[in-house]
Parts: sequence; structure tokens; C-alpha cells
Amino acid sequence: MASDPSKRAHRNFYGRIRGKALKPAQKRYLEDLVHLGLTNVTPDENPDRTPLDPNEVFEGKPVWLEIGFGSGEHIVHQAAQNPDIGFIGCEPYVNGVATLLGKIKKSGLSNIRVHPGDARDLMDVLPTGSVAKAFLLYPDPWPKARHHRRRFVTDEHLTPLADKLVDGAQFRIATDIPDYVRQALEEVPKAGFHWLAEHPNDWRKPWGDWLSTRYEQKALREGRTPHYLTFRKSPKL
Repeated sequence: MASDPSKRAHRNFYGRIRGKALKPAQKRYLEDLVHLGLTNVTPDENPDRTPLDPNEVFEGKPVWLEIGFGSGEHIVHQAAQNPDIGFIGCEPYVNGVATLLGKIKKSGLSNIRVHPGDARDLMDVLPTGSVAKAFLLYPDPWPKARHHRRRFVTDEHLTPLADKLVDGAQFRIATDIPDYVRQALEEVPKAGFHWLAEHPNDWRKPWGDWLSTRYEQKALREGRTPHYLTFRKSPKL
């Protein structure tokens, strides 16, 4: 059931919405949000928080969710490899949204939809148990201790995410920040997940279907070590 908007606390948003001025081509790509953007997600569009119907959006396909898709390399790669899956990409950074839309247009993919905004708004309207897999790849690290509460791996984000995932769904996290790994390993299990690692290579080596993003390549150039964490949502007792 959607939460009562009158009882939901005001949400601060932290992070960048815009970067450098968009190029003319990027502005044209943003016009594709008319067709590829999810509607009735934000409180302004949907003040009653009426649930979104992923079956209607993707014609009954299973849904995978990428939270913060950056420039879109990974979600485009996954969508091309998995044409029978519907993908939702969530990203508030306009420049990244424009870049992804350009990649979708060039690839001809039809199984990606975009929420160009706060992931929490999307969580409000996704039905319980509607997502089969989720990705959190190189999220904003918020390195200062006083800002750690802004990280995605906190109860404010993880509890709704767990509710939207089907039992047994994978939740993948990639990060090059050791303290982010620490917080993820502490907080994600509290939300109803268990970590699947049994050997060091389970978190040192990327997944078999992984595509290294430009963020990861930058981390490697700067001498930081990527970590690949795989969690599974535990069934409710």
C-alpha cells in the first residue's frame, strides 16, 4: 500500500542534479523521456502515491532495477544481454540521464525505462515484490563521517528496497571505498539480506556478466581496489 503523502516527512536531497551545460545532442536525447521516462512517480505527478504497475510498463517481464546508473554503460550492457528482462534505471543527475538516453537510442534497446529523480520517490510507488534483481554500482561515497547517513546503505533506503524485491532476489553492490564496504556489510543484512560470499574471490572478482564502467576504470587508475558484494534477500519467516 502506498504511504500517506500527508504523513511522509520532507526529504532532503543531497548531491548534484546538473553538471556542465548540456550539448545540443544531449538536449535532444532528453526529449526521449516522453517515451522512456516513467510517469506518475514524483510527488508532484502523483501526490496520492498511486502504485506503478511494472507489468503494464514491461508487458509482464521480470524487472531489474539499477539505482544510480551514472553514464548508463552497465544498464545498457545488461539490457542487451537480457532482452526478456525489463530494466528501470534511477538517476537524478541530468547529464547522466541524457547520456543514457543517447546510448539507448544508438543501441535500439526497448527494454529500459528511466526515472530521472530520487530513488526514494520510485520506492514509494513500486509494488511489494515487484523487482527481481537490484544493482547499486559505485554509489556516491559521502566520505565524511558526518555524511554517512546520506549513503544509500542506510535503513531509509534499504528497508523500502527489500520490500520491493522478491524473496531470493540478488542485490549487487560495487564500490572502491573500504568504509562503504564496511557500512554495507553492517547495514544490508539488517534489512533482510544475507551476504553470499564464501571465499575472498567472491568479493574480489567481478560478476561473470560484469561490464567495467568508467567510474571503475578511474578507481583502478587511481590505485583503489573495487569490491563486489552480492546479497540475497532472505524469505520472510
